[in-house]
This record gives sequence, C-alpha cells and structure tokens, in this order.
Amino acid sequence: MSERRLLVVGAHSADFVWRAAGAVAAHTAAGGQALVVALSYGERGESGVLWKEEGQTEENVKRIRHEEASKAASVVGAEFRAFDLGDYPLHVSAEAVGKLAELMRDFAPHVVLTHPEKDPFNPDHPVAHEAVARARLLTSGAGVASGFRTAPPSEFLVFEPHQPELCAFTPTVYVDITPVFKRKVDAMSCMAAQQYLQEYYAQRADQRGNHARKVTGNQDIRQAEAFQRLLPNVVGAL
Repeated sequence: MSERRLLVVGAHSADFVWRAAGAVAAHTAAGGQALVVALSYGERGESGVLWKEEGQTEENVKRIRHEEASKAASVVGAEFRAFDLGDYPLHVSAEAVGKLAELMRDFAPHVVLTHPEKDPFNPDHPVAHEAVARARLLTSGAGVASGFRTAPPSEFLVFEPHQPELCAFTPTVYVDITPVFKRKVDAMSCMAAQQYLQEYYAQRADQRGNHARKVTGNQDIRQAEAFQRLLPNVVGAL
C-alpha cells in the first residue's frame, strides 16, 4: 500500500492545531504523510496577545506565527507552508487558487481537510472553504481526460468549527486520537498567541471522545476529533 497523504488547509496558521492536530498526529503515527497549508498567518485578527507588546510590527507577528505553526506541525509529524495572503479580510485571488491547485497536483492528497462553508462568526473561514473546494475541483479536472495535469480525486472533509451548531456542521466521522492526544496538547501549547483556546479544545476532545464511545462501545476511547464528509466514501462491502 502506498503512503497515505493528508492535506489540511486553514484560513489562519493556528486553525489546524485546534481542529485537526489529533487526526494529523494519528495519520503520521500510522506512517502517513501530512502537509498543512495556512492561507494567512492570522496576524491581524487572531494574534491579539502579540499586539500588546510595545513596538510590535505586522512582520514580526507573522514571523512569530510562522515559527509557532511550524513547531506545532512538527510536533504532529507534518510539514507547514504559508501562503501569507493576509487576514480579516482574507482574499484568495484566482492566482492563489491556482497555486493551491498546483500544490494539490504535486502532493496528490488522498484526503483534504478544511473549514466548513458556513461560519457566522469568522469572515475568513468560509472564504478558505470556497478556495479549497475550487482548487480541489481544478486539481482533478472533470473526471475525464483533461488538457492539463491532474491528480486523482481526494476524499473531502471539513473539520469541526468553534460553534458547530451555528455552522451547519454534523459529524459523520470521529477519529480516535487517544493514543496521540499528548501530541495534540503539545501542538496547542506552541500557539502562545491563542492560549485561551487550549482548554476549550482539550475539553472538546473529551466530549467527542464520549460521543465516539457511544457510537462504538469502545471504552478505551478517551479523546476524539469530529469531521464531516462532503462526499460519499466508497467501500467494497458494508
């Protein structure tokens, strides 16, 4: 079996940490390859603690955010890349979508994770979803022979938003992250600019672990992350 490749695309550099670091760690622990892409650093809208420092500059905030996200990605066995498109608002140009599609053709992910298409509290997350969905379609073409380089269609899922009930998010997949939960905690601790989210997402992992236990009856599951499939998965038998 060839190495499984996972691509996670976030609007901001820390998004993958809260919502999918456990799944990334589980994926790489099983021998898979993971690539995390941040469309922006979240330097304007998600780095409030850093801006309290006297004489702070946007470029320095970006540098710090890059270091934090790179370290967090490394903790869960992933590579980190940043597009640096700016945030609040995030604008993804046709050129940037093309760049993302080209990255997808090169990496040929088996699974793509990103934000849900709806988020009434964050202006950048829906923009990121639209860009990823479009790039993914451009990557695989129309499912027939194309006049440009393509990659096989990937599975397409969204990770859990901060307030799922208000984002039309319904879990269809739980990933058991119990064996790698410490790595998620360590990854979250790298994001010093958003320490206030660390406790929330640790608690969320416990709650989803409870839900996963009820679904499976497996009492060994303590923590989990939730995802929603956007496309059917194909199996040989039920």
